[in-house]
Amino acid sequence: MRSLPAIAGPPYQSDDPEPTDYGHYEIYAFNKGTSSKGDLSGASGIDFNYGAAPNLQITATLPVGFDFPSNGTTAFGLSNIEIAAKYRFLHQDTFSLDVAVFPRVFLPSGSQQVGDKQASFLLPIWVQKDWGKWSAFGGGGCQFSAAGRSHDFCIYGATLTQQVLPKLQLGVELFHQTADRVGTASTTSLGIGTKYDLNENIHLLGYAAKGIQNTQTVNQYSWYAAVLFTF
Repeated sequence: MRSLPAIAGPPYQSDDPEPTDYGHYEIYAFNKGTSSKGDLSGASGIDFNYGAAPNLQITATLPVGFDFPSNGTTAFGLSNIEIAAKYRFLHQDTFSLDVAVFPRVFLPSGSQQVGDKQASFLLPIWVQKDWGKWSAFGGGGCQFSAAGRSHDFCIYGATLTQQVLPKLQLGVELFHQTADRVGTASTTSLGIGTKYDLNENIHLLGYAAKGIQNTQTVNQYSWYAAVLFTF
């Protein structure tokens, strides 16, 4: 089972630097996954975010992983719980860009069948620029594993979105991840995403991406779908 990068800035894999508003909540009920040659794997779960202070968001993610190998036993189980904090330290009104760090700790998997058995730490930086109905955001960072350097990898992504209707946002993303194991390959994907606001508190998110590098071994296609509750 290939390690899945955290879906940041849902529904995209790249994150944006905007934290949850102070005193407010963003809760995602999500399903995500990746198909590669001979395997379909991913997770469903809850992604909880709270605006703990101005410019500071705290995050906890509880995923239940799944793995459907073409030749093997189907597996389900508690995957890697994530704990993170996003801090925006530069703002567009004074610096022309929003800039934030979003360090994230992945705890060892609670299952022997899914997820990574070692803890890891992701340290990325994300930037964003808004103009009119358009937004561009992205950045990257590296994930360091307790299993050693052979399990370390880096991610890079860039996303462009447009608010095409008052309740509908569309976007496109280019995302790259270096090899996360010795003997595996890096992957690059091109994806499209959407967000639709049912009302002020309930939102629908979707994302689909096609691998454009090493597609037969690491990433033929991937997806993310969620219902977002904001209050």
